[in-house]
Amino acid sequence: MKMIKTALGIDIGGTNTEVGLVDKNGKCLQIQRFSTAADRPFVEFMAQLEKAIALITHNGEIKPFAAGVGAPGANSETGRLEDPENFSWGSVELAGIMQKKFGIPVKVINDAKAAALGEMKYGQALNLKNFVQITLGTGLGSSIIIDGKLVEGHDGLAGELGHIKVRESTRQCSCGKIGCLETYASANGLCRTVFELLSRNKTDSKLREYSYEQINSQMVFELAQNGDELAIEAFKYTGTVLGETLAGVISLLNPQAILFAGGLTSAGNYLFEPLIQSIEKNLLNMHKDTVDILISDQRINYAVSGAASLVFNTNGKHK
Repeated sequence: MKMIKTALGIDIGGTNTEVGLVDKNGKCLQIQRFSTAADRPFVEFMAQLEKAIALITHNGEIKPFAAGVGAPGANSETGRLEDPENFSWGSVELAGIMQKKFGIPVKVINDAKAAALGEMKYGQALNLKNFVQITLGTGLGSSIIIDGKLVEGHDGLAGELGHIKVRESTRQCSCGKIGCLETYASANGLCRTVFELLSRNKTDSKLREYSYEQINSQMVFELAQNGDELAIEAFKYTGTVLGETLAGVISLLNPQAILFAGGLTSAGNYLFEPLIQSIEKNLLNMHKDTVDILISDQRINYAVSGAASLVFNTNGKHK
């Protein structure tokens, strides 16, 4: 019986890493997830990765021919992770280390770009040629597709909307700058907004019972569902700031759609109603009602299939 040709698709996130065994049609045949533990040494991550790969390949019985990796700060030209934000690893020769460890070719790309590739080939963006992908997770990832191609810049690092300065504030980003979009529009940014709201007003809120370290985005969402006014206000502010920025992006790029992925999208209308209102309020008239707002299917990690698609491309181009 002919063996199915498979590749590894790996999505390294700030919170979790997913490793998939993917066929040429983007179908994920098996998947393993583990905690990235981005604050721990890189060698510990590699040990966890090795275990996950052993599980999905049945200790080497299945032999993927190559691996594609999506990761924050990934430089597709050099194969390095360039000191990714929210990670303690510094700069890492990821492709080289993995090739030596697993004995297969490895290509790397920014994680948000991997997600955009997956969506364009297999998901919500299947028929789109011009769109912006926003991943709202621990931080904010983004990628830009124009005429069906990734905008990569001269060394593969283009499209970092999360590090556009959007406010004069005291919010220091993990990149070292002050007032980056990521410090407002992300899971961590939402929690920072909650903490500021708690300190600025006297609104009754269940959130007052928790320390900053105990508050997380899922908790804020659940309290918003229960009518907590401060939790609802935190989502409103998050959506408003993000919408202001995206209105400028729309004016610059004229996309067909903005496609949202990541855990924070589960907040639904608490986030997207103020976001859409903010976009429309700040758009030029000629762009109003021209851009679709799409939400990725959170049951599928398109970053895994998108990363794998890198190595199924025989010409090596990120199309």
